Amino acid sequence: MPTTRRSAAAARGRPGPAKGQSTISFSGRVTKAVPKDLKKAVTDTPAIARTTIPERPASKDEVPKKEEEEEAEAEPVAEKAPEKTEAELKAEKITDAQIKKYWKAIEKERKAPRVHQEDLDLGEKVLRYFDVSSQYGPCIGITRVKRWQRAERLGMNPPIEVLAVLVKEENKENDEVETAHMDRIMNATALFT
Repeated sequence: MPTTRRSAAAARGRPGPAKGQSTISFSGRVTKAVPKDLKKAVTDTPAIARTTIPERPASKDEVPKKEEEEEAEAEPVAEKAPEKTEAELKAEKITDAQIKKYWKAIEKERKAPRVHQEDLDLGEKVLRYFDVSSQYGPCIGITRVKRWQRAERLGMNPPIEVLAVLVKEENKENDEVETAHMDRIMNATALFT
């Protein structure tokens, strides 16, 4: 059965909605009817409700908090360096020759050399290649080390050479390698003069 079409003239004949049907107001006012007692209750209550939590009675075995704080002050707390994971220990053992071999294998897959990256050092080339490798997840908004660790946790087997470059740069205290180059570009602020 063919579909029936409504003519434009028929639509012009009905100026508003059908009887009993309300219209939507975009004027910013609340069009819903609210009882006056509810309006008054909302305006009378303070913006922040304050609650007090009663202290629970101390048991005989518990040490009072003041004594615990004094004991904590008496013992100097030594800052511990974070323990390195097995992957980081493995990455520290990777030599520059192994990283160079890894990069040459990647370059061998290409038809033409990367002309736009000639001025970059080998470590930065490896890191940028990792940045654009989408199988390890997004590179924006996360540090490269965290991205590598997340990919490792998820069983994606990210290249250990990338972590090796990151560890070596971290030992040199080079903070620029923490974030992806693309992340720096995306978060850059343009200055117009």
